[in-house]
Amino acid sequence: MSSTLTVRDETTSGQLLGRITLEFLTERITVRELIRSRVYQEVQDHNLKAHQHVFQGLVQPSDAERELNGYRLRKPRTIDWKQQYEVALKAFQENGFLILVGDRQVEDLDEEIEIQPGVEVTFLKLVPLVGG
Repeated sequence: MSSTLTVRDETTSGQLLGRITLEFLTERITVRELIRSRVYQEVQDHNLKAHQHVFQGLVQPSDAERELNGYRLRKPRTIDWKQQYEVALKAFQENGFLILVGDRQVEDLDEEIEIQPGVEVTFLKLVPLVGG
């Protein structure tokens, strides 16, 4: 049976920037698995619409400019999810964003999260992030 987790992006002032729902095969995941699944899903969604100039995701692709609702690519292209994932891991470790599970901040990539009904995960973006 799969577990569903709602992930929200917010600013430190509480402004909602976006929301995504992720599916997992287990009820326990690590922060690392959460970031991987999130980045993979965002990049897959973007790459299915290869004609798009705007990427909406956790980290900024290289050769893109930050704009109000995402990152504008200079020309439409596919994005490498593995490169985005590596940048996201580094950003988490360097406090580029915080992750809250319910009311609790998680601080380690190997920390486990129990997926329960009603629990939301919030990514608080602190600084612009540049990736692949």
